[in-house]
Amino acid sequence: MFESAQLLSFLTVVQTRSFTQAAERLGLRQSTVSQHVRKLEEQTGHRLFVRDTHSVATTPDGDAMIGFAQSILEANERAQRHFAGAQLRGRLRFGTSEDFVLSHLTEVLRDFMRSHPLVDLELTVALSGRLNQLLDRGALDLIFGKRRRGDDRGQLVWRDRLVWVASPGYRLDVSAPVPLVLYPPPSITRETALSTLQRVDRPWRIVCVSGSLSGLQAVTLAGLGITTVAQGLLPAGLVELKGPHDLPDLGEIEFVLQGDTRRGPAGKLAEAILASGNRLQRTWKG
Repeated sequence: MFESAQLLSFLTVVQTRSFTQAAERLGLRQSTVSQHVRKLEEQTGHRLFVRDTHSVATTPDGDAMIGFAQSILEANERAQRHFAGAQLRGRLRFGTSEDFVLSHLTEVLRDFMRSHPLVDLELTVALSGRLNQLLDRGALDLIFGKRRRGDDRGQLVWRDRLVWVASPGYRLDVSAPVPLVLYPPPSITRETALSTLQRVDRPWRIVCVSGSLSGLQAVTLAGLGITTVAQGLLPAGLVELKGPHDLPDLGEIEFVLQGDTRRGPAGKLAEAILASGNRLQRTWKG
């Protein structure tokens, strides 16, 4: 039998790509998280992570373990809810960014409402920058989206690379300004793209601005320009732009929960999202 604490430490390292960040999120010592993973590797007889001083990545056996760990923890959670007896109730004003409109977050919300039918859920979908404004004004209880570089607010769900994407076969003219397809402000990916190009003195022009994810996807698929997304949330039909395009590295992006993540309906939904962090990546629907 696999222990829940070991499985939770394993999944948290997968999501955060860091033993240190995993320990902070779980409220444990880094040595404890390392011990959990080591015991899990001993029990399975397989190495689950490849790590060096700069990165942590899953092995093929680690990738397989993700599904098993999620299923075991979800079964434990269902059993605990069944025998707990008490019904959760109250209003929950939840905001999520455009990134997750087509992801498995809808399934997480469906399962949450089935488990807690007395909770009155109010859902707001907006850009991460706008969600932060609403949270600061007290208009939302919990938000799930991106945070700006240097911002330490919120509970880290996972960390990912931000990448340039385009339609298949797209060829960027390196002698012309970079044609960008972007969200309007306040958008964290927009800010990151523009500041990164400005830092390396690379000319750019905005060919399209859309407040919807489907709009960005459609225009980029049409070959009118390129856009930026998290590598683990690559939209259907688009591909990462690689090769000799002379585009600067965009660095990493962090997805976080902010708000009341410790109690009540918001706390329970935060728990569900943290437990499902791996399911939410690479799950775009066409």
